[in-house]
Amino acid sequence: MSKKLVIVESPSKAKTIKKYLGSTYSVEASMGHIIDLPKSQMGVDIDKDFEPHYITIRGKGELLSKLKKEAKAADKVYLATDPDREGEAISWHLAHALELDENVACRVTFNEITKAAVQKAIKEPRSIDQSLVDAQQARRVLDRIVGYKISPILWKKVKKGLSAGRVQSVATRLICDREEEIEAFVPQEYWTIVAELTEPNSKKSFKATYHGKGKNKVEIKNEKEALSIYNEVKDADFIVSSVKTSDVKRSPAPPFTTSTMQQEASRKINFQSRKTMQTAQTLYEGVDIKGIGTVGLITYMRTDSTRIATEAQYAARDYINANYGENYAPKSFRYYKSRKNAQDAHEAIRPTDVSLTPARIKESLTNDQYKLYKLIWERFVASQMKDAIIESTACDIEANGHIFKAAGTKVKFDGFMKVYIEGTDTEKQKETALPLLTEKETLKLKNIEQKQHFTQPPARYTEASLVKMLEEEGIGRPSTFAPTITTILARGYVTRDKKSLIPTELGRVTTQLLKENFKDIVDVDFTASMESQLDSVESGDAKWKEIIKEFYYPFAESVKTAEESVNRIKIADEVSDVVCEKCGRMMVYKMGRYGKFLACPGFPECRNAKPIVIEAGVDCPKCGKKVLVKKSKSGRTYYGCEDNPKCDFMTWDTPVKDKQCPKCGSLLLKKNMRGPKKTVCANENCDYETGGKKSES
Repeated sequence: MSKKLVIVESPSKAKTIKKYLGSTYSVEASMGHIIDLPKSQMGVDIDKDFEPHYITIRGKGELLSKLKKEAKAADKVYLATDPDREGEAISWHLAHALELDENVACRVTFNEITKAAVQKAIKEPRSIDQSLVDAQQARRVLDRIVGYKISPILWKKVKKGLSAGRVQSVATRLICDREEEIEAFVPQEYWTIVAELTEPNSKKSFKATYHGKGKNKVEIKNEKEALSIYNEVKDADFIVSSVKTSDVKRSPAPPFTTSTMQQEASRKINFQSRKTMQTAQTLYEGVDIKGIGTVGLITYMRTDSTRIATEAQYAARDYINANYGENYAPKSFRYYKSRKNAQDAHEAIRPTDVSLTPARIKESLTNDQYKLYKLIWERFVASQMKDAIIESTACDIEANGHIFKAAGTKVKFDGFMKVYIEGTDTEKQKETALPLLTEKETLKLKNIEQKQHFTQPPARYTEASLVKMLEEEGIGRPSTFAPTITTILARGYVTRDKKSLIPTELGRVTTQLLKENFKDIVDVDFTASMESQLDSVESGDAKWKEIIKEFYYPFAESVKTAEESVNRIKIADEVSDVVCEKCGRMMVYKMGRYGKFLACPGFPECRNAKPIVIEAGVDCPKCGKKVLVKKSKSGRTYYGCEDNPKCDFMTWDTPVKDKQCPKCGSLLLKKNMRGPKKTVCANENCDYETGGKKSES
């Protein structure tokens, strides 16, 4: 019996795939990249035609030895890493390390981890796509050159530990430029006049906004103008001069791409981009569903295509007909146009099996998985449904020669809106229906109000709007958006206030230095052009080393000039309200490996430093001292006593403020776990729990 080895990136993916293959298959995980450029040096030989020097990643030696042993014992090796540039490069490195012939058909890819897709892929292996590999090599080498050449200048001229990167530098610049726009913005005064009117027959009230005189729209610039109009209309008859009603079709949004999924997850379920991608990865690789087993729930989550497989469209139509009725399914399938320069290798993000509704599998998912899966499922199903039909009414109302306008909408057929409505970055006005109005009808004035307003500056970027801008400008690829935002936050170039991204002084100083000395690196058009060149490598229309060569020599001149001309820049530390208990100075915020911490500005005379203390707002159930919000090394939030290590109280669950256990008076905890949320008592000897007794598990 022949033995076959399949290599994937992660154990969870391996577990799912193993289920779909027979006993003759062994499935192992490479745990991501196994070979890469070294961390301690640039790893690119400029003098030898930019040849990269790859090494086995530290700590992966034992795993590589195991894979080599397994590969030698196997009659056939399949490399089943993710179906993108990064996945192709991992397979290429594995092929070299395991001494496989890369020209032999050893590469298998699937857009979804389902039994049919996996078995089909195993039957149709191909050779490694060198163009895909080269596109990844070009990006990796380009980013390494930029980082290793600019970062030392930033260390010397600005601050130790800083880094520069092609995409992260442009993203930071966009945020800094927006902040400059906001600061330079001069508000302009304007006024509105809103009349609240009542239709005599129905007694229903509605609001109409002042438009102007005749057909001309009038901008009300100040209180004097507003008062003049107000005095002319306050005692006038408000007469309906025209009513126009029409039916408007509203189409559903396309199924998700990586970018739109990140944007919508931010708007609707308050997920940061990184969390969205991590959660989507688990849904793609496989979840153990009660009564079914391990199933890959969504298609590959790194894509910029809105294309849907025909079989998925048939499945969606059948589901819509069965669950919503035939009048909700269009006669012909919907097709959506992908954005310019989109790669169409993968489908849009969709559920692999539309019959696995969010409600049906909820108990098998974590809360985060459920929220994101529900979003993906609803978006996909809605995208295959009929247009909604909205009755739109526009009404002009005349008062002493002045025109007020009112508009209303009414849903005549909900169509796709029965399942899903796309979110927006700005607050939407609630759509309401107008009462039945007829021309020349006189309305009753219930109230009229003048209001002063000021024009608002452009909004700061949120993660959602930044991802949208990066995609629109062609900066980065679907796989780079989340890590880019994570990096600029971790480096201290940007901070997050609720959802807004705000540049720090460090981010602004660094961006200014790059704008003055490395114009191309932070130029939106240049970065987008470089992205197009990487795409041309992937399509086989360009040689990757030629692109590197064309970029490098002008860049090297800029580096040389910057090393000689840039002066040292001093950035003042942000002062806290915490007094150093050792010397009395006000402590300052510093950025370290694990984020911000407090340090004494008197260094090196005073070396006092400590973590930033965030109180949870509750007392320790063991000793009565304060409970603090803390972070583990992996970045996970937990709660612990301030008197640690004397007091060992610690919990991953969220303490409940201003409420004690009704049975024993101790601290209550909201359980962070799969399934329904529940609250339990922190006292191990108390059995209080919302909904009943503590389970024995």
